[in-house]
Amino acid sequence: MKRIFSILIIIVYTIISFSAYSASEVNVYSYRQPILIDPFFEEFTKSTGIEVNVLHAKKGLLERLLSEGANTPADLVLTVDISRLKQFVEKDVLTPIESSVLQKNIPSHLRDSNNRWFALSKRARVVVASKERVATGAIERIEDLTNPKWKGKICTRPGSHAYNRSLLASIVAAHGETEAEEWAKGLVANLARKPEGNDRAQAKAIFEGVCDIAIMNTYYYGKMKFNEKNPEQKDWANAITLIFTNQNDRGNHINVAGGGVVKHSKNKDNAIALLEFLTTPKAQALYSSINYEYPVNPIMSLSDELASWGEFKEDKLPIEKLAELAPIAQKIIDRVGW
Repeated sequence: MKRIFSILIIIVYTIISFSAYSASEVNVYSYRQPILIDPFFEEFTKSTGIEVNVLHAKKGLLERLLSEGANTPADLVLTVDISRLKQFVEKDVLTPIESSVLQKNIPSHLRDSNNRWFALSKRARVVVASKERVATGAIERIEDLTNPKWKGKICTRPGSHAYNRSLLASIVAAHGETEAEEWAKGLVANLARKPEGNDRAQAKAIFEGVCDIAIMNTYYYGKMKFNEKNPEQKDWANAITLIFTNQNDRGNHINVAGGGVVKHSKNKDNAIALLEFLTTPKAQALYSSINYEYPVNPIMSLSDELASWGEFKEDKLPIEKLAELAPIAQKIIDRVGW
């Protein structure tokens, strides 16, 4: 009896899963919060008539895809940070796709060399500093954070977080492992406190006078500046200024949010259509207005809000190089205690 019941459960699960394999639907596994990505799906459905079914999760989507194998209902994966995109590639759950639209709309340094994933938005990781306590022009390069004059003045989240690991990987790419480790040692020597919290917590620490300088993704600035739910965060944003680093050499470090088509997709054409839509001007404008992220499509101008933060030169190191160097960066982080 138990065996029959188990078989029935499997059959029901299969029917539910495969009910989404429709010519008019596409199934997305997304690490991105619903409030940040659902407006894009609504616009896609309006434009194409294709319904988007979404499974949102903070973690575990890769493991889910691996367990589902060929029976997965997923067609497309959306995630943030190059390190996660690399994990999906390493586990062979994404399939290469050919799309002239994606080739045109996304510069080569922002997509996988084998067309398995594509960046959909950029996020700049910048230095932020107290408007009151750090003079304009005092910091120009990310390398400046090791200057002894900043001893006890810097706050960061843990170095092992993907955002900081990618930043350090970019420094490894620019200077080599030995010099990158010296930079990390110098940064740790200048910390005002043990690395803790998220990026917003660093802005709060500057507001409270715990430190004068921090490292943060720019979109957090926008989210704090216009935060009606937690209005105290507006004060945190007003206390800091954004510094785009390395403008006279390689450019400011960037990371990406991106996606790829699942290897066992049953709605591959629709998945490609959604990826392509996310690189069009309509969707790229949403990334700026909703998420305060930078567009990948080179024809796009910045939104008024992003433009008010300042135009900047970006580091055009191939993003996949960051993933390649991340293990080296993590070893450095472990050695220096960041």
